[in-house]
Amino acid sequence: MHVDPIVMNSMPKGLKVLVQRSLGAPETIANEGLPRRSFLKLATASGFALGAFPLAAMAQGGAAGAAASGLKPTQQPAAFVRIDRDGTVTVTINRLDFGQGVQTGLPMILAEELDADWSKVRSVHGNADPAYVDPASGLHITGGSGSIKNSYLQYRELGARTRAMLVAAAAAQWNVAPATLRTQAGAVVGPGGKKLGYGELADAAMRLPVPESVVLKDPKQFRLIGQPTGRLDARAKSSGGQGYGIDVRLPGMLTAVVAHPPVFAGRVKSLDDAAAKAVKGVRAVLRVPLDRGGEGVAVVADGYWPAKLGREALKVEWDTAAVEKADSARLLASYRELAQKTGAVKYDADMAKLAGAPKKISAEFVFPYLAHAPMEPLNCTVRLSGEGAAAQADLWMGTQMPGLDAAAAARVLGVAPQNVSVHTQMAGGGFGRRAIPSSDYVAEACAVARAARSAGLAAPVRTLWSREDDIRGGYYRPMHVHRAEIGFDEQGRILAWEHVIVGQSILKGSPFEPFMVKNGIDGTMVEGMREPYEIPMKLSVHHPQVNVPVLWWRSVGSTHTAYVMETLIDEIARSTGQDPVAYRLRLIGEGHPRHKAALQLAVDKSGYGKRTLAAGRAWGVAVHESFNTVVAYVVEASVQDGVPKLHAVTAGVHCNLAVNPRSVEAQVQGAALMGLATCLPGAAITLKDGVVEQSNFGDYVVPRITDMPAMAVHLVPSADAPTGMGEPGLPPLAPAFANAVARLTGKTPRELPFKLA
Repeated sequence: MHVDPIVMNSMPKGLKVLVQRSLGAPETIANEGLPRRSFLKLATASGFALGAFPLAAMAQGGAAGAAASGLKPTQQPAAFVRIDRDGTVTVTINRLDFGQGVQTGLPMILAEELDADWSKVRSVHGNADPAYVDPASGLHITGGSGSIKNSYLQYRELGARTRAMLVAAAAAQWNVAPATLRTQAGAVVGPGGKKLGYGELADAAMRLPVPESVVLKDPKQFRLIGQPTGRLDARAKSSGGQGYGIDVRLPGMLTAVVAHPPVFAGRVKSLDDAAAKAVKGVRAVLRVPLDRGGEGVAVVADGYWPAKLGREALKVEWDTAAVEKADSARLLASYRELAQKTGAVKYDADMAKLAGAPKKISAEFVFPYLAHAPMEPLNCTVRLSGEGAAAQADLWMGTQMPGLDAAAAARVLGVAPQNVSVHTQMAGGGFGRRAIPSSDYVAEACAVARAARSAGLAAPVRTLWSREDDIRGGYYRPMHVHRAEIGFDEQGRILAWEHVIVGQSILKGSPFEPFMVKNGIDGTMVEGMREPYEIPMKLSVHHPQVNVPVLWWRSVGSTHTAYVMETLIDEIARSTGQDPVAYRLRLIGEGHPRHKAALQLAVDKSGYGKRTLAAGRAWGVAVHESFNTVVAYVVEASVQDGVPKLHAVTAGVHCNLAVNPRSVEAQVQGAALMGLATCLPGAAITLKDGVVEQSNFGDYVVPRITDMPAMAVHLVPSADAPTGMGEPGLPPLAPAFANAVARLTGKTPRELPFKLA
């Protein structure tokens, strides 16, 4: 695998290391770690700031350390805690918060070990500084449900080191041994009940060395971690005071909207912008390069409204002659044809028993393209200043990968990478759309800003996408077709399972391809297949090339693999007259106790098998692991006049220790609703002659409040380190719903969204 040197040089340090390792190349990246002292000098006028070294977890033998990229601890200083003189503790989080609650969860972890007064804890976003990479991957990334999981030990270490420095400062002031002191609610308590608040000790603590090692609390001592806790941003969000990327306002700022070609990678053939320039408030009309080699027309104006009116006044003729015009109907036909053939092989079990099996299932599943459709549309504000080598760029947006986006900005703007500053903002959702290896909307905003400056507009420029731009403009969860041939006996023993998946790779052509695509198979495409069941499976994959931008979508491959696995397992149970729960428990065996615990918890709490449902209702069950967390659902559903309705959902969740059970509950509720969305008629992106046919929530369906079922979320108790929680609640919802529908109708829906007619 060859990686272009220019692309390689633009990668964040951690990603370079991973790519180089996958290529077997020597790691040539210099140790750019921040020295301990330079971190200690990050003091503010009102307090002190501590930089710590997250892979100290590795030194202590922690699981997060073991999974890390191998960089030395001093190469990855990744978090800050600042204590003001009034005792306020401000924790910088190394992730984007786009609704998952990490602005509360990570401070809880740090405050636990710090023994901080929770009422005085605040949080702020980090940026693209090397300090804020993920300690497990070495990348600036929010994704993969890794925020709490990967930074659990990191933030505990930060809190413990800070506490040790404060205790040492108090001990010196009182001339006693540190071991004689204790901490409580933001203060150090000494002999005779003497007490010094953290704010009073901050300056002295700053002058002390950061301890090399610290002793962390026994989980039995936790007073914050594990307690249902209200979110730090709740007041701002409930009062309308929360600012997002779209709300950024800078002096003299202009707003741009871009006319995109109707077909991906199309270009401008001719342009008449006279009417657009005549709109009051329009300052410039600019042709700009777009993602995938396309070209667009940016209208730059004093605000969004004149920019929008200007764009509507454009007369653009597009050149799409040289680009493929994807069409959903034609794609489905070609995918079905491919599914009849063996592709690149992932599993290769013997299929000799398939032909003679007493019972068989032949199944085809169809999954459409899906849009991310976050409530806050895409946006990015760019400010350019200086000239030549001193040129500086500042970017404001909600981004899941500020490091990659900063590198893209430097490339597009012609600014030295070290002169690009990313100011991460709260984002109104994302679901993967703000983590694009191509940095499409960020690069577009930079191209607009650069063109505007060349046109004499020396002002910050906010490039804003409308919802129509977002839904029509890519990227999408890929369309997939699955074909399965299964042979089993009267007892439900699976004798052979042949399976083919067809779908675009989301990783091919991205910086992640060298280490996440193996033997021609995108690893995200097959995640969740065959798990947790020990079954003889032959699994192969086709990755067709299609001119549709594709990307991970919340819970990635499990959005389709969980559906296929859990509906087919249920169908085998029904076909052999077995209870689907008992059948699953038998098939899972003893090798997956977390699956069994989550499933049994959901069953017990729902009343499944003990409670009689109302007439016309049926149970549905599914269990699935993604991002190291197991979620099981037991649902109640009905079908009236051919319309399925989900009434109640009981969740059993095994995510190990839940740092904030309230956030876990919210994550499961939100993920379940998003899983339900994939079932609702209208939840599909389709293309006709290369053009996306949907444009907004009027024709791209998302659940309404009346679709929301009653939900109960139950957690399996555990003191083990947390696992992922942002995405695992999504995959098992649709198959559980489908299994209930199958019990009512005798037929499993095999195409999403559901089409029962």
